[in-house]
Amino acid sequence: MERVGVLIVSYGARESAILDTLCRSNNYNVIPYIVDKQANPLNLKWIKEQGGVHVVDSKLSITTILKVLTTYQNELDYVLCPNENPIVNGLRDKAEKLGIGVPLLFPTQGYAYERSKVEQRLLLHKICPNANPNFKVFSPENYSEKLDELRADVTEWVNELGGVDRSVVKPDEPGFGKGVGVGGEHFFTMDELLSHALSLYEANIEGEIIRKPFIVEERLEGEESSFQAYCDGHRLAVLPETRDHKRAFDGDRGPNTGGMGSYMDNKPWLPFMTSQDRKKEVEIINIIHKYLQGNGYNPNLLGMPYYVAFMHTRNGPKVLEINSREGDPEIINILPVMKNDLVDVYFSMIDGNLKSIEVEEKATVATYKVPPNYGNYEKEFPEHVKKKEIGKPVNLASAYRLIEEHEDLIRFYPASMELRDGKTYALRSRAVCSVGMWSKIENDPGILSMLNARTLSLTGLRAIKGGSLWFRTDIGSGQHIQKSIEHMRRLRTN
Repeated sequence: MERVGVLIVSYGARESAILDTLCRSNNYNVIPYIVDKQANPLNLKWIKEQGGVHVVDSKLSITTILKVLTTYQNELDYVLCPNENPIVNGLRDKAEKLGIGVPLLFPTQGYAYERSKVEQRLLLHKICPNANPNFKVFSPENYSEKLDELRADVTEWVNELGGVDRSVVKPDEPGFGKGVGVGGEHFFTMDELLSHALSLYEANIEGEIIRKPFIVEERLEGEESSFQAYCDGHRLAVLPETRDHKRAFDGDRGPNTGGMGSYMDNKPWLPFMTSQDRKKEVEIINIIHKYLQGNGYNPNLLGMPYYVAFMHTRNGPKVLEINSREGDPEIINILPVMKNDLVDVYFSMIDGNLKSIEVEEKATVATYKVPPNYGNYEKEFPEHVKKKEIGKPVNLASAYRLIEEHEDLIRFYPASMELRDGKTYALRSRAVCSVGMWSKIENDPGILSMLNARTLSLTGLRAIKGGSLWFRTDIGSGQHIQKSIEHMRRLRTN
């Protein structure tokens, strides 16, 4: 088989899922070159089987990535960076300035729209205002040290939106779900909202006062979905819709996290959506893409995965955020059931002839298992935390056997885990993601079979022992999905 060298900047499960999908190719012998945040056990497994290079840098610094890239550039066919930090910090710009000739399949810094929520809102206001919630930007240049005036203006705008519980306060810079305050959940009074806003606006960093803009926008009522598409600089290849759950605990309670899990249906849209909802989303993404694309082709968008969070409201879909990389965990739902050879998908981006992506007619549920510190679990449920397991190795043996026996039903992807002295340890973030694949997300009432995507995902997690790891049990549950369906029905009819 043809040899293909791929450099991938790996942060967690999203990247190990991409690498796993590439290395499973039936048409190519993929040799991985990995700059890894930790000694990810699945990444090391593929290095052992396929050969290649593995470098650990806990900061995923651009200096380290460029060093590996320049050292091995003659052995590489393309470079992937699904993690946003190096993209936002200009990895591609700096590599191109060095004269690196390897195709870099992620956008330049100027197109990393997750770097600024303010820019996103202003962009949509210019080209697609109907997809924008009502918002107002509060910038330091307008206030300087006039905090009383800032408080007064924020108060006036919040009242115009309908009050504290109809307002959302967001930092300009990416906070990975942190820093976003939602009225009625994170704050309940105007004083609490103002305190949160000022914490985003003004920070004391090593004795110096740093002021940054923030946004106050209307809190949208509806149901969320995640839209993803690949781009070759010309056109888009749209992927199926997924639903992410960021809240830590069952019932969508607790603090926001990086994402506790997500589900995908056996058709391109979600159960609470209609085909028209999907069509409207595609129209919005095409408006955004055509604007960014410019005159037919934009090399800065080569390899860029669009990942856009939508809120479906009574007035149609609204954009919550725009990202220039794959979703985590949302892309993990799609990769195991993709019919296309992912190696060829990336080559088609380079060649400028990207075509449609086909997936099996399956539903998938991805669920994360996480350590006790994650989502403040050990504070909320201390009686459930097995203290003696914390810091001890995690046993993946049963999970590996399960995957070997049922790889068409279950996959699992380590995230914040490292291999140390032959043993696997969970670190402090999301530890491992289990994906269940079946014809349905969950069975219809009255069907006795236990096989469905949700139960398969949970079966995978229960096979992973130790570390006092825990997980949400309701990702993709029939009760949760039905609640979303009823919610959208009420919004559409009232």
